[in-house]
Amino acid sequence: MAGVSVEPYREITFDADGDVNTRQRDRLAELDVTDLVMFAHGWNSNRSVATRMYDRFYAPFPGLLADSPGVRLGYAGIVWPSIRFADEPIPDFDRSAAPAADAGPGLDEHTRQALAEAFPGREQVVERLAELLDERPEEVAAFEEFGALVRELAGLSGGGLVAVHGSDASDMESQALPRMLYDDTLTVCRDFTAALAETGAEEPVVQALSLGGGLKKFWNGAKELLRQATYYEMKRRAGTVGRLGLGPLLGQLARSSPSMRVHLVGHSQGARLVAFALRGLPGDVRNVKSVTMLQGAFSHYAFAARLPHAVGSGGALRGMERRVDGPVVACYSRHDSALGVIYPLASRLAGDSAGVVGLGSRWGAIGFGGIQAVRDTPVLTLAQALRDGVPGSGCVNVDAAAVVRRGGPPSGAHSDILHAELARVVIAAGRIGG
Repeated sequence: MAGVSVEPYREITFDADGDVNTRQRDRLAELDVTDLVMFAHGWNSNRSVATRMYDRFYAPFPGLLADSPGVRLGYAGIVWPSIRFADEPIPDFDRSAAPAADAGPGLDEHTRQALAEAFPGREQVVERLAELLDERPEEVAAFEEFGALVRELAGLSGGGLVAVHGSDASDMESQALPRMLYDDTLTVCRDFTAALAETGAEEPVVQALSLGGGLKKFWNGAKELLRQATYYEMKRRAGTVGRLGLGPLLGQLARSSPSMRVHLVGHSQGARLVAFALRGLPGDVRNVKSVTMLQGAFSHYAFAARLPHAVGSGGALRGMERRVDGPVVACYSRHDSALGVIYPLASRLAGDSAGVVGLGSRWGAIGFGGIQAVRDTPVLTLAQALRDGVPGSGCVNVDAAAVVRRGGPPSGAHSDILHAELARVVIAAGRIGG
């Protein structure tokens, strides 16, 4: 396929409901390979950026497996309908591959178009949001209008959170309507502006609100509110595509290609997608031999049998690691400021009322500190994982900060994943050629 140098490569496209392109599914099943690596991109991406990322990530694999003649490796790129904010550059990508806008609160043309495509029928709402971010009025009423428009963009109505029931009740991320969309908009924008300052994206701001003026600086936080509202929509999509799309597809592969060993890889919310595919995997299917999550943008308690802060409750993926005939590996980095600073704040604003104390422990992301509250989960340095391999089952944490370390504010190293060392982790986790 154009844009990807490794062969055989297949692209698998899902829509927002998890429905797969059947022609692509059939072509995937026709592959004559011993092992298949399937990579899912994150939320802040589009097809062209995803394809470029797959090409770069997969490039080292043939050389790394040159001494494994019995391995016939196939590659797949999962494409799902996410949205790209074009002002977040990816390390080592030139602007033609991942165009970046100038810093500031405004919406560039690429992002406006992406929002219009992600939320069809709400083009006028997008334009008005863009006008407010360009004008940056210093009136409280303007922030109130912005908050109402963000709710309208997301198709939300009413004044509160939707209750979460059933098996997802303990998954704090699964709150359908994030509280940040219903709290006082100016206060939320102030909090996001302060968080951006912590990442180095903005100058430090005075925490106290001055309603008589000086509100212009909080429009950067307003843009982050818009970004996080789209984030939560993409979060729901990633879970849906994984559970209703990729999981059943893996079951079909197990029937059509019973000897094929599948290795799932996901970046950011793509990590959430491949993890939630385990919930959609038929119970008798054992073709998934490894799952590798790169900077996973979902709760570090997702696999926990019991939540430390909620007695009697567990994570949304509790026990799902047992559906993998191999390890579930979480690669994480302390240099990921998107997950270390912005994610915990946004998670609190999605439903927590306990205040900001302990944000990192309660609202942390897998990609910042690894999988938490799962017994007997080893913590390895990247050097240890590459030298000694990883355990053959269960959850495994790999501190990848030695290579996942580059990137500017506000995201930091969140997208700094194009390293041969991480390709080697995938090979080690799946025992490909071993």
